[in-house]
Amino acid sequence: MLKNMKFVTSVYTKDKILDTNLRQIVMVGKSNVGKSSFINTLANQKNLAKVGQTPGKTKCLNYYLVDERFYIVDLPGYGYSKMSHSEKQKTSELINKYIINNKDIVHIFFLVDIRHKPTENDRIMYDFLVEQGIDFTIVATKADKVAKTKYSEYTSLITKTLFAKENIIPFSSSNKLNIDKIENIILEKVTPQE
Repeated sequence: MLKNMKFVTSVYTKDKILDTNLRQIVMVGKSNVGKSSFINTLANQKNLAKVGQTPGKTKCLNYYLVDERFYIVDLPGYGYSKMSHSEKQKTSELINKYIINNKDIVHIFFLVDIRHKPTENDRIMYDFLVEQGIDFTIVATKADKVAKTKYSEYTSLITKTLFAKENIIPFSSSNKLNIDKIENIILEKVTPQE
């Protein structure tokens, strides 16, 4: 688990994005994909990130400081149909402004729900991340909801739909499946290379 992880601030507008020299690990994914549960599992805390009952509730960047060394930044979920057009636009601009040319981002975890074929919004996000040239890992959440024997079938559907070249890590917040793999990626990315 990541030690000493604490919530720092929520940022709702582009001009308030934190100017920091600390490395940043970023979480992206559509609304209701399980980003808050993912963060809580990493932190080994139940309520650090608020798990929304309503999809599309998070319209801000949430910054969490880990061990005073690096940030985990949770981006607003996308693709929630009940958001108004202007809310979607504002959220999209905030995400773009934060990611594009951000030298502090060292890795992104792109979360998709293992049970569902990725949506058009997931495709758009995938292509956007590839364009930015930032390292990212695809994490297939809610893996406890499908049979282990079906993992490769579900992950290969994700790969085909996104035309993805990356390996996909099945993950479950309820049984902490592959949490060690994810932690290792994070620690490798935030440790300065000698």
